[in-house]
Formats: sequence, C-alpha cells, structure tokens
Amino acid sequence: MEIVIRKYSDKSSSALFNLLEKRKSEVEPLMRSVPGFVSYTLARSGTGGFSVTVCQDQAGIDESIRKAKDWIAKNAGSIAAGAPEVLGGKVITHFK
Repeated sequence: MEIVIRKYSDKSSSALFNLLEKRKSEVEPLMRSVPGFVSYTLARSGTGGFSVTVCQDQAGIDESIRKAKDWIAKNAGSIAAGAPEVLGGKVITHFK
C-alpha cells in the first residue's frame, strides 16, 4: 500500500477546510472512486489542515492527488489556498 499526506498551512487554508467540511458529502464519493482506494482522512490543524490518503498502489495515490487538485480548482478556486506540502511513501502498517 501507498500513502500520501497533503498539508495545507497558508493563511487561506482555514477557509479551504471550512469549505471541505461543509461539502464533505461531495468529497467522500470522489475519493472512494479512486481505483485501489483504502482510506481517506481529512483533519484540521492549527494553521489549516491535512488529508491522508491510503491506496493499494501508487497509481491510486496519483489519481487521488489529481482528483483532489481538480476538485479544489473547480470548487475552491476563489479561496486561493496555496499548494499543499505533499509527503508520500510505502505503508509499513495499517490498522482499521
């Protein structure tokens, strides 16, 4: 399995996470449609928030990044949040 963490921490990130929370009913099916989807978590932090996506392979991770980027461009373009810091890697252990 592969994982990607997208961290948003610029001054517009709070507004982005307000929108994501308000429209989570759209975000869930979007992320579940990613081939090889395992799990998705969206969390707030002091300066914005982050998402954690786990997929069976790198192709799924790449698709999740593309879908997230497209959704934000289409639905949150006016917020002008900066690009996220992206961290990724192979999953060592995953508990549910």
